[in-house]
Amino acid sequence: MKFLVKGGKPLEGEITLAGAKNAATKMMLASLLTGEQCVLSNFPMIGDTEITGELCAAVGSSIERSGSILTIHTPAITTSTVTSLSRRNRLPILALAPLLHRSGTAEVPILGGDRIGPRPVNFHVDALRKMGAVIEESPGSYRASAPEGLHGTSIELGFPSVMATETILLAAVLARGKTVLRNAATEPEVIDLIKMLQNMGAIIELGANRQVVVEGVARLHGVQHHIVPDRNEAVSFACLAIATGGEIFVKDAVQDHLITFLNVVRRMGAEYNVLKEGIVFSRANGLRGVQLETGVNPGFMTDWQQPLMVLLTQAEGDSALHETIWEDRLGYTEDLNALGANIETFRDCDGFDPCRFATSGHRHRAVVHGPTSLQGGKLQVRDLRAGMAALLIALVAEGESEIEGVEEIDRGYEKIDDRLRKLGAEIKRVRE
Repeated sequence: MKFLVKGGKPLEGEITLAGAKNAATKMMLASLLTGEQCVLSNFPMIGDTEITGELCAAVGSSIERSGSILTIHTPAITTSTVTSLSRRNRLPILALAPLLHRSGTAEVPILGGDRIGPRPVNFHVDALRKMGAVIEESPGSYRASAPEGLHGTSIELGFPSVMATETILLAAVLARGKTVLRNAATEPEVIDLIKMLQNMGAIIELGANRQVVVEGVARLHGVQHHIVPDRNEAVSFACLAIATGGEIFVKDAVQDHLITFLNVVRRMGAEYNVLKEGIVFSRANGLRGVQLETGVNPGFMTDWQQPLMVLLTQAEGDSALHETIWEDRLGYTEDLNALGANIETFRDCDGFDPCRFATSGHRHRAVVHGPTSLQGGKLQVRDLRAGMAALLIALVAEGESEIEGVEEIDRGYEKIDDRLRKLGAEIKRVRE
């Protein structure tokens, strides 16, 4: 499947954010912790929620969708063994804890997610083993059992991994005793999951210095929960407005979730206006180059650097971006260069404090020379976020672009072509 895009004109109007992909998928798996019905509103219908639904249905969930409301009910685990799914997704590892709690055993497939370098699951496996799980790895799956159930313990993550934090939360809420987690991730999507679990009957304390304390309870009940808006969508649409010289009202954008990004917008000379129902993004004059690096929350999110990179191609002077979360995430800059951008990538941390990838040999620092004139061309989507960058640069570039492999974009952006057309974008989906 591909997009045909005619770019080069300002985009204007209003666009409403969908529910956060990185919250919705985890909440579907959290629903497996109870035999009662869970109702999730502001639910996004995207590729990643579809594959998560396939996993849940395989173990016994009934799922109904009505507009943006999803109802999921798993009265019993009919099987705790899932060895294959129709598409790649790294979420199955998060199903281990709920399945262990409900059935005592679990088997889930080993599958990849975005093609942006290795995403080791040792944090997940080590934590579950420390909580009493016996885990075996085969070439295609993880098999787990908990002969005496899971129990609380003290865990310190070597890095504040979002998914590892979520695995530990899903394990700790029904474990015997108390779990103390240090160096936990604190992203808005993690906090939203904690809110859902708390409303299901969990006891979860947020402490200072990334500490989370969970007191295990005997059971959890059903819940109705409204999913937090997707801040990755918000940044993508903001960059689109500013890069094309248009004005877009991003409805439901939450300032608290975007503070670091909003500071970058201001440093570049662009404009935003926070309203009760969202944020308006625009620019009146030219843009200035900036220097920044990605980091864990509350730092600049790694999933924001791809749409921002498109914006940097239109800024005056040199900009520098240092990727410190994933070591191999700048390959897509070659695609931007193919349409006229001038981006160099480097293996060192020059100009920034040395990060853990300083001697890895991976290109994790970029310098963008701008502004440059962009012309349409052919692009192949590499992964979800790089795919959104390809779509953005096609909308900024003059002329027509052809973007192949847009199924990757569909993984995280609901009906993206329909929504962008309402802003004035000329975009056509071609099914091959």
